[in-house]
Amino acid sequence: MTPTLVRNHRDVEPSAPAEAGVRARDWAEIQERMLAPLYEAVYDRLEVGAATRVLSLGCGSGLAMLVAAARGAHVTGVDTDRERLALARARLLPEAGRDGAGRDGRRAHPARSRARLLDGGLPGAADGAAYDLADGAAYDLVTAFEPIGCAAGDSAGLAPALESAVAVSRRGAAVVLTGWGPPERCATSEVLGVANRLAEAAREPGAGGRRPVLRDELEDVAARAGLKPDGSGRVSCPFGYADTGSAVRGLLSTGLFDAAVHATDRCQVEKEVAEALHPYRRRDGTVWMPNVFRYLVCTA
Repeated sequence: MTPTLVRNHRDVEPSAPAEAGVRARDWAEIQERMLAPLYEAVYDRLEVGAATRVLSLGCGSGLAMLVAAARGAHVTGVDTDRERLALARARLLPEAGRDGAGRDGRRAHPARSRARLLDGGLPGAADGAAYDLADGAAYDLVTAFEPIGCAAGDSAGLAPALESAVAVSRRGAAVVLTGWGPPERCATSEVLGVANRLAEAAREPGAGGRRPVLRDELEDVAARAGLKPDGSGRVSCPFGYADTGSAVRGLLSTGLFDAAVHATDRCQVEKEVAEALHPYRRRDGTVWMPNVFRYLVCTA
């Protein structure tokens, strides 16, 4: 785990989240890899390989797609975050010349040529054609790897997106939903509690906000999307960081602390998150937080 450099933004409003490009890079370089064991476990269970066509909803900066593409799968990703999507393009769609060579003269990895990225978010069921494959084929696997069950309403809009995805998937295709595990199995839930406490000052009475991780609602989302559950699993995904500074940047890149930043300021949030991380700091300065995530496999 190697710490990365971060630019200072002295003239940015302190009650605003970090600049989008910086935060997206923090996500790609620090935080996204924490869920890699989840991606691998799902792909192993479903035997993802060269014959698999994968649609990744909320693909972020593309790590899950890259893992699938390395197995030979054809991958399509869609996301609302244009900064993360730009990083995914850099990973999966390197510019190539007529002979397939990139700007540096090296040939693009063949797995990356099987990738496609869609800008514009997650359409509703009426817009499912936006996911269509150019060759008219149907998807074998649909994934929603952004875990739900951490913030109130974090599954909103997921069911319509899944309906759209299923409309362009083959009959019997697998659909995978993911969620946070129980709080007693997720050390990070204690740190995420900082976001809820700091955001209280700006929250209207009775308004929804971050909630304790009680249940992930995967079955409820599946039912709303008309999917049939067909097994589940739990995966250990420890969050490990080179130092406290990297941990703070990685966690804030998730967007789960944005309300807290607006209610106070970035310095206050960073300070309190760093303090909450203290029990997980090891003698060598690294930060280690055990977590468990759950996935639900459904049939379209």
